[in-house]
Amino acid sequence: MALQTRSGNEGARYGAARKSPLGLGGTVAVHAIVVGAFLLIPKEVIQTVISDPLTTYPVTEDPPPPPEPIEQPQTDPKIETRPEPQRPTTTDPFIPLPKGDPALTGSTKSGTGVDPVPTIPLPPIDPPRPPVLTEPSIDPRAMGAFQPDYPGAMIRQGMEGAVTVRVTISAEGRVATIEKISATDESFWIATQRHAMRKWRFRPATRDGVAITSTKVLTVRFTLTER
Repeated sequence: MALQTRSGNEGARYGAARKSPLGLGGTVAVHAIVVGAFLLIPKEVIQTVISDPLTTYPVTEDPPPPPEPIEQPQTDPKIETRPEPQRPTTTDPFIPLPKGDPALTGSTKSGTGVDPVPTIPLPPIDPPRPPVLTEPSIDPRAMGAFQPDYPGAMIRQGMEGAVTVRVTISAEGRVATIEKISATDESFWIATQRHAMRKWRFRPATRDGVAITSTKVLTVRFTLTER
């Protein structure tokens, strides 16, 4: 049974193969005719067709259409045109002040029945006071060494005398300079000058409690004591 089935299938396939040679032969014949026609074309014709190049030429574009005219609005000559008024720019808001408020308007008049703002009197300014000055004085610690030595020549002659001087006292209480105003004898003046520069000490003058330089006039007396 299996063998018979296979033989049947092969017969069907063979029968189908038998029908295809006719179509295949027609296809081969057409191709043979085309090839033969191509071979029969003269060589000059083939070269002429191939050698002619393809020529081109520029195509000009059409110019753009002109712009359409803008229609202007027709104005009536009888109607007068006026420019629009300019709008004001933005500014700070204006706040009206009450007319009767002197505190806002700065007015001191009471014409509207509002009492003016009372003025507060200021206390009087103290007048400048004079500075407090103190005069220089002899330092008590130097009082014992204040008298100059008696000149020996005046002792031998038994002469007494006096010397008046002006001294400049520094802020430290020392004698800066000494000036003779009068003297009984030159020896008295020399003795006083030397002693004052070395030994004299003062309490300086003050101005509002601050020591300052000052001057003072002094008189030194030379008196002989009994032996």
